[in-house]
Amino acid sequence: MKKNILFYIAMISVFSLNIYSQKAKLANADKDYDNYAYIDAIKTYERIAEKGYKSAPVFQKLGNAYYFNGELEKAVKWYEELFALPDTKIEPAYYYRYAQSLRAIGENKKADQVLEQFDKISDNDSRAKLFKENTNYLDEIKANSGRYKIENAGINSQYSDYGSAIYNNKVVFTSARDTGSIGQRKHTWTDQHFTNLYSADLDENMRASNPVKFNKSLNSKFNEATPVFTKDGKTVYFTRNNYLDGKKGKNAKGITLVKLYKATLEGEKWVNIQALPFTSDSYSTAHPTLSPDEKTLYFASDMPGTLGQSDIYKVQITGSGSFGTPVNLGPSINTEGRETFPFVSQDNELYFASDGHPGVGGLDIFMAKINDDGSLSKVQNIGLDANSPKDDFAFIIDTKTGKGFLSSNRDGGQGFDDIYSFTETRKLVCEQELYGEITDLDSKIALPNSKVTLFDNKMNILNTAVTDQNGAYNFVVECNKLYTVRAEKEEYNTNEKQITISKESGKTHLPIALEKDQCKVTIGDDLGKCFGIKMIYFDLDKSDIRMEAALDLEKILDVLNQYPNMKLDIRSHTDSRASFKYNEALSDRRAKSTIAWLVKNGINANRLTGKGYGESQLVNRCKDNVKCSEEEHQMNRRSEFIITDL
Repeated sequence: MKKNILFYIAMISVFSLNIYSQKAKLANADKDYDNYAYIDAIKTYERIAEKGYKSAPVFQKLGNAYYFNGELEKAVKWYEELFALPDTKIEPAYYYRYAQSLRAIGENKKADQVLEQFDKISDNDSRAKLFKENTNYLDEIKANSGRYKIENAGINSQYSDYGSAIYNNKVVFTSARDTGSIGQRKHTWTDQHFTNLYSADLDENMRASNPVKFNKSLNSKFNEATPVFTKDGKTVYFTRNNYLDGKKGKNAKGITLVKLYKATLEGEKWVNIQALPFTSDSYSTAHPTLSPDEKTLYFASDMPGTLGQSDIYKVQITGSGSFGTPVNLGPSINTEGRETFPFVSQDNELYFASDGHPGVGGLDIFMAKINDDGSLSKVQNIGLDANSPKDDFAFIIDTKTGKGFLSSNRDGGQGFDDIYSFTETRKLVCEQELYGEITDLDSKIALPNSKVTLFDNKMNILNTAVTDQNGAYNFVVECNKLYTVRAEKEEYNTNEKQITISKESGKTHLPIALEKDQCKVTIGDDLGKCFGIKMIYFDLDKSDIRMEAALDLEKILDVLNQYPNMKLDIRSHTDSRASFKYNEALSDRRAKSTIAWLVKNGINANRLTGKGYGESQLVNRCKDNVKCSEEEHQMNRRSEFIITDL
């Protein structure tokens, strides 16, 4: 893969040889290595190693050269030689690279053993922490696998093709296929020609065809790569070597790095090409992507403050040509390894490539949800098929159709890197729509402008909403999780309900009824409705007041004490089961027991009347010999506290 845009800054190891010719060859190789000419360095180091020369710096450089060039099987050979050297102190980073390379050849058990050693000797390295916290990461990756139908995009060459973007029903991508011009040069790092932007037509199923060079006003004699276009198609952000208006910029070591550029469309020509103001000759910035609202630009960089070899950053687009200060996405995303190729979907999902998070080898593609408050959810490996033991990166997706593209140097490809099209058959995060209506408990009318709050199982606030004119709300939630929903409105008592979302995607309905915090009653009203008292409960065939019945009667007692002129007629009803005479007698005893309890607790008996009506005042069709549900019978079993005087 084109590692000049993965930002590995090589560290020079100074070492000596006994033979002068070997010193000269190694000096030249070190120069190539430091100037990103990895291919030339590999040839020199390998020739020396094949002569039997064993040196930790040589094996380190050979392993790194192949590792950062994406040829992980070859990296294994030289890292093994490094680890076989006796009495050699090896830096922790090499344990990690060795483990990642072992994964590429399917040696997962050995890779885990090497990672365990890495954990022991690393000094608070986040990759060691991630490994310890995710010892069953292969099971998690397996659970996330099988979600993509992947095929060759049909636009690949024998050279490097990668990094896609959608623009005007075309896919725009990076390619090193232009080998024909007289002045066309190869990049010594990858032995590939410099890349240009190409485009290919897309049909309604996002099948690509007819690749041609993209607008020549963007392509230069150096590398162009990974564009992203605004929705109106009039602005593009892209990666290019530090080269503008015929001038090539270099860092303090004389190396030309990569920068982010911006251009605008006038007619059919891209003009006003300029480096973004936060870029520099001293560090690399690359792989831009835009948030759905196009107010934030995400990119990869090794600028000062980077946690690893390259990190994901974001920067606010504050106006025409103006940007805020770049912000590192922090240790939940970035590791001491490489994080690169960000992409943000319409659903605010951040996809990126990393070799620092637990994966299956090389760069893997990961996803973290961007929450409404800007925080990021747990990083997840998107699974096999999308990921392979080699480098997988440059993932883009249209979440409405589930179709997209990714790049990889996996086995079976056509060139150095290849572009693959895919269809997502199942979302990584199973989601549901949790929806409902907030209504008045008594009148059942909708309550617009009610505040609704969503909590997780630890009562952390996840989201808030205000109901619409129909009292409706909705949230997007994850499957198989417990949530609490709280509804609030002025003049109403707050109500909460818990719900566990099912394991399948879909919708879950959760209506919530609110009762007024002040109950307005008059003569003839049922005082029990103020407190939701439907039934004063007694043991079967008995009229003794139960504990839960006493709790409800305490509410009635409190109101009677507040309003000393209030009088009540207490009525007890049964359903139609059992005989008419029995029901009448039972309900009468219960009404009298209720009165007796209130009198015993201080209410004057002349304020209370009561009677049992048995089954004589049914509120529905459930008479004798009529088949009814238990819920229908329950409607007839009720207690009433009718106000007769105020």
